[in-house]
Amino acid sequence: MTPIRLGVNIDHVATLRNARGGAHPDPLRAAQMVLAAGADGITMHLREDRRHIRDADVQAVKAAITAPLNLEMAATEEMVRIACALRPHACCLVPEKRTEVTTEGGLDVAGQRATLAPAVAALSAAGIRVSMFIDPDPEQLEASAAVGAPVVELHTGAYAEGRGGELDRLRAAARLTAQLGLECHAGHGLTFDNVGPVAAFPEIRELNIGHYLVGEAIFEGLPAVIRRMKELMAAARS
Repeated sequence: MTPIRLGVNIDHVATLRNARGGAHPDPLRAAQMVLAAGADGITMHLREDRRHIRDADVQAVKAAITAPLNLEMAATEEMVRIACALRPHACCLVPEKRTEVTTEGGLDVAGQRATLAPAVAALSAAGIRVSMFIDPDPEQLEASAAVGAPVVELHTGAYAEGRGGELDRLRAAARLTAQLGLECHAGHGLTFDNVGPVAAFPEIRELNIGHYLVGEAIFEGLPAVIRRMKELMAAARS
């Protein structure tokens, strides 16, 4: 079975730094540590309000690592301009509201094709692999393929909250990605306790996990929690 990759979101290392100001803890150091511990890539969400990750953080990580950098961002003119200049390995387009604590759901690709298609085209022309962060809904999957995105990331938040039937929805969506010729990723709210069933889906090529791993690192240390998550994901695939 195809191995599954782990992308680690380091946003909340920056959240902790920003709570006091200064330069500690450094997101770049966190990126280097999680990669050394076995993570396959780094994810960073550059929000419009810069509430955690800042432009300088993205530039520093991009310059220092050779592993894939996945830039989460809203599909705004500003963010598309930044991404095209920086040229990360990938960009994941996400919905964004300044009033939300964290991303609350998937992007409505079906309802925003006219604005999303040009963003996808511009990013793709810059050599960036584009992913759409969507709920596990067939209409959103089909719309993602229609706007030219080669990758989708399934929002696992409802599953992580324990809502009934969500694992079946994710399974069906993962299967549909293969039929549509899309690469399937997943993430949001995944933990040591709930990652196994999602990681077991053979269509899913990558999981992006952040807040939980940064939180667990307070108790167990960052390298230890990365190694454990990788082990659980690999066990689910075998």
